[in-house]
Amino acid sequence: MVLGIKELHKLVKEDKLVENLSERELTNPEGAGFDLRIGELYEVSGQGYLGIEQRDTPDMKLIATFKEGEKSEILLKPHTYYAIKTVEDVNLPDNILAMMTARSTLFRSGISLFGGQVPPGYQGGLVLGVYNFRDTDFRLEMGARVVHIMFFEVKGTGNMYRGQWKGGRVTTDGRETQV
Repeated sequence: MVLGIKELHKLVKEDKLVENLSERELTNPEGAGFDLRIGELYEVSGQGYLGIEQRDTPDMKLIATFKEGEKSEILLKPHTYYAIKTVEDVNLPDNILAMMTARSTLFRSGISLFGGQVPPGYQGGLVLGVYNFRDTDFRLEMGARVVHIMFFEVKGTGNMYRGQWKGGRVTTDGRETQV
């Protein structure tokens, strides 16, 4: 079952389900979840690797950061892949799973976000991929709402997240053994 906004606001207030929400999301959100904002943009380069026991992600270079009260636009180059990190952090208990979808202005503009589910027990910022499928630049203001997150109740027993991405880590530091 998708959790409604009254329940979400209660969990935000009592359990810090989502931290650093914008005033809009605290007072007048849309739908059955929250819109999250772009806080950091990373340029992705080099190779990645995913094996059975080890992995290594491409290099990530921070190229833009959102600063409250400052307007800053960036250009997403055509046919280019980036990583983004949200302004907001989540703190999911053992009975809640979250799912993310891109805001419609992005896909209407030829921009796709790559993310998915956030497992029970995950804590930290959320990292997603973003790709400009168009032949033209796309202007994006840092701090803009880019992804909608919805929260679902887990019936029965769920396994807590124990992975190495907890805390919102963006990339690996060379090859590492997976948990």
